[in-house]
Amino acid sequence: MIDFENVSKTYPNGTNALSNVTLHIEKGEFVFIVGASGAGKSTFLKLIMREEIPTSGEITINGNKLSQLKKRHVPYLRRHMGVVFQDFRLIDKMNVFDNVAFAMRAVGETGATVKKRVPYVLDLVGLKDKMKDKPSELSGGEQQRVSLARALVNNPEIIIADEPTGNIDPELSHEILELLVRINAMGTTVLVVTHEHELVREFNQRVIAIDKGKVISDTPARLSFSTDVTAGEDEDDVVVSVVDRADELLKETASPVKPEPEAEAPAAAEVLPEIPAPVVQETAPAAEMAAPETEPAATAVQELPDGEAEEEELFDLPQYPDNAMRKPRESE
Repeated sequence: MIDFENVSKTYPNGTNALSNVTLHIEKGEFVFIVGASGAGKSTFLKLIMREEIPTSGEITINGNKLSQLKKRHVPYLRRHMGVVFQDFRLIDKMNVFDNVAFAMRAVGETGATVKKRVPYVLDLVGLKDKMKDKPSELSGGEQQRVSLARALVNNPEIIIADEPTGNIDPELSHEILELLVRINAMGTTVLVVTHEHELVREFNQRVIAIDKGKVISDTPARLSFSTDVTAGEDEDDVVVSVVDRADELLKETASPVKPEPEAEAPAAAEVLPEIPAPVVQETAPAAEMAAPETEPAATAVQELPDGEAEEEELFDLPQYPDNAMRKPRESE
């Protein structure tokens, strides 16, 4: 799904944001990305979304090497992705329905599809009765759920949540993470950048810790009792100790830490997590959520003729990021 091979990024002012990062994220994984401010987390996300280009190394998403991706194909790459921002980025003049529908209209979906899909997704996040409200009439947690619904509405393969709990209280933070876990259970790959290490401990997913542009820890989602838990030791204690260790590494200001892979990434065991109780009642089978409603887009980037006129990007990704990949029509 997502591969980084010896990726480095140095900005023109000399800031070395990432240094020789190599990692692989499987389709359907849930990954927390943690690190102090300035550690390189934002650059990591921007490289995935092709907002930035690496100074060296290669990034591959769904088999597409981003170094070979033409500019006119970038909007189609981004339709694989839905992005949830810390500051919500909703359109104040639009009601909840239109904020979510905007992402579908931007990619040319029919009015009938919009009318069917938007209420379903809003019901999924518990806001079907708020469709006519403006963002200013909603609480912070409700606005974040609208942002999440907008990211989901086009059935993206990847959800990128950049500090999704930064502007809401702890109880609502837990609710947003539960929704993301449910979405991940449907097969969507989820990446969450967060400073909330208590949530990281509670949900116990894979954790990638970044410090000074380097991956200093990459722990699996589940730990093996045979290799990680000694006699009389509780598994939950081991999980907490792993995250605490990542915290300690992030606080160190000495020379960059280079832990042994075996010590920082214990072997994973096939222990399936219990899916949290649904926050809202779904009105349609989960399969509808997982199945794309548009044509598969695995070749959308690759099949566009080289002679095709460059297509203007439909929107500025940082503001309206959440569009599912679809194969461009003949008219495009």
